[in-house]
Amino acid sequence: MNNNRLKKWLKNSLGDRWSLIVVILSAALIELVCILQFWYAREGIRNEVRQRAESELKMKGLEIKNIMTAVEVAVHNMAWLVEKNLSDPSQVDNVCKRLVDTNEVIVGCGVGFVADYYPSKGHWYETYTARRDDGTTETLQIGSASHNYFEAEWFKAPISSQKGHWSEPYYDEAGAKMALSTYSYPIRDKNGKTVAVLGADVSLDWLGSVINKTRTLPSSYNLLLSRTGKLIACPEESLRMKKTVQEVTLDMKDTMAQVVNRRMLNGEHGQAVVYDNNGNKNHVFFAPVEDETGWSMSVVCSDKEIFHDLHVTGLKLLLLNLIALFLLGYIIYRTIHNFYRLRKLSAEKERASSELRIANGIQMGMVPKIFPPYPDRNDVEIFASMMPAKEVGGDLYDFYIRDEKLFFCIGDVSGKGVPASLVMAMTRSMFRIVSNHEIAPERIICSLNEALEEMNEANMFVTLFVGVLDLHTGRLCYSNAGHCPPLVVGKETSLLPVEANFPIGLMKDWPYVAQEIELKPWDTIFLYTDGLIEAEDAEYNLFGEKRMCEVVRQMQTGKQLNLNLLVANMKQAVDTFVDGAVQNDDLTMLAIQFTKE
Repeated sequence: MNNNRLKKWLKNSLGDRWSLIVVILSAALIELVCILQFWYAREGIRNEVRQRAESELKMKGLEIKNIMTAVEVAVHNMAWLVEKNLSDPSQVDNVCKRLVDTNEVIVGCGVGFVADYYPSKGHWYETYTARRDDGTTETLQIGSASHNYFEAEWFKAPISSQKGHWSEPYYDEAGAKMALSTYSYPIRDKNGKTVAVLGADVSLDWLGSVINKTRTLPSSYNLLLSRTGKLIACPEESLRMKKTVQEVTLDMKDTMAQVVNRRMLNGEHGQAVVYDNNGNKNHVFFAPVEDETGWSMSVVCSDKEIFHDLHVTGLKLLLLNLIALFLLGYIIYRTIHNFYRLRKLSAEKERASSELRIANGIQMGMVPKIFPPYPDRNDVEIFASMMPAKEVGGDLYDFYIRDEKLFFCIGDVSGKGVPASLVMAMTRSMFRIVSNHEIAPERIICSLNEALEEMNEANMFVTLFVGVLDLHTGRLCYSNAGHCPPLVVGKETSLLPVEANFPIGLMKDWPYVAQEIELKPWDTIFLYTDGLIEAEDAEYNLFGEKRMCEVVRQMQTGKQLNLNLLVANMKQAVDTFVDGAVQNDDLTMLAIQFTKE
């Protein structure tokens, strides 16, 4: 009897012990899973913040680079006019005024001449045109003994280097009366001697708004530094343009701040963790502005803000896991885990879709979309359509009228999606900037090719067709860069003869050539991207040029071609041909009819 009791007690004790061991192991396993989950979530958030910060730095760097490149292009385009009119100071004033009037990012423009260049003007002669707050411009002669521009960086550096130069940020008391940076370029006389410097000023207040218009996190802040560390943009207004980042971080206990400073001033990309003197942990992400300024940017995010929600969520999950251990154990735990995981994936998917929808709206807003665009004119009719294959695409078109000439273009960026849309936006903006100062289509393409090739680290390219139509005579000058030849629709329908050439962005200094034809009244130029002729049906047959020409011929019932109907019929013909097959290329069409009789 006693032996039976002992065996029963030992059996129950072992059972209880194993049950306890199972519970302890289960609890340990659940806690281990929680710890691992917390760690992976922390790493995921860290990576997400890093990606957002790097993306923000890249986008803002590209925006600043585009602004600075536009200023450089504008100055280079105007330098020859200054050189041409050196004999007439009043014409030099007009060039400066024109540069300010036609470039909204330029707040002032001046030409400083070497000593006694115009004897009648005195020892110092610097003509300067400034845009005032009310939008008017004022031209002044600001050179004097008290304003000795001979010693200014913007004047000395280009004379020394014989090339364009971005100055360190400074406050201009004499001309613009604001904080700015100057891009200056040497001016030479007909003998090749440097006699002056042309400078264009960019407001640092405006650049600061570009840097701080968006933030990675609500409490994060952005810094923009000059090549010597001067604070161009920062959250403390009292420090801007008055302190360098070295001076601000001089008293910090964490020496990593000085390491970050050195790396930024060396033009490096990277990230680091820096503790302030209160012991608060901050994550710093930095990158250079990839242009000639030598500037650098950084995004500073608080560690507490990055992981606040994670810490709160971690405590909640711990409580839920403990409850799950006593109630439903592993099954309920897995259910809760999967629920949070699916919700996170759904939120990320919705956020991505929302961002793409916003990007599509921004992209479509960059091209003209009101038709007819010039209802009061009787010499031209225009209609266009752009249909991206994805949410955002790489096709582009643009047109506008200047000096009774219609400037227009159509292009196709290699690749698809967001990268192509960024190149599309940059190309369209550069077309507007360059064509505003240039009338020859081949020189417009050359300028775009040079600018895109210099910043083309992703090896993307753009096929582009640029035309300039004289609305008085019907004379069409055009230049092609690897784009599909347009259709000329008149009494006959035929492809416009074009030189193939290389797309822009591939080969620097490619000799693009101009061609021209004479349009007769009611002649139509139909331009398109390869998404039209290369549309495929389910059997991978191409829509082709023959079908395209046939659609046009069926509509030639009179001298006037309905452009809206032409584009609609062409789209209907493509839809009928592909019969539901998925299309992987963007489709853009631009029709221009010369209607002056």
